[in-house]
Amino acid sequence: QVQLVESGGGLVQPGGSLRLSCAVSGSIFSVAAMGWYRQAPGKQRELVAGITSGATTNYADSVKGRFTISRDNAKNTVYLQMNSLKPEDTAIYYCKLRRSNSEYWGQGTQVTVSS
Repeated sequence: QVQLVESGGGLVQPGGSLRLSCAVSGSIFSVAAMGWYRQAPGKQRELVAGITSGATTNYADSVKGRFTISRDNAKNTVYLQMNSLKPEDTAIYYCKLRRSNSEYWGQGTQVTVSS
């Protein structure tokens, strides 16, 4: 059984930083691609950043230069470091694991950027 648990969300002022974590249970983490997605009220869920099993990364244009995705295979955890946060980054952030034809999602963590 694969389970994903996100943490690290919260309320932060514009220009601030947060680091999200996604801990994965199960033995497939090291060979899986991971992604962070977000969904703002009234909007579709969108990809924020992804990282392959070989640590190749990709980012949405809106977060390039501000967010960094990384993974620690020894801890079965993927991270999203978010700097220079903007009000438009406010959303529920989800992590996703993809391996072969299977996908697993976490429950999400709320990030609110407001003064």
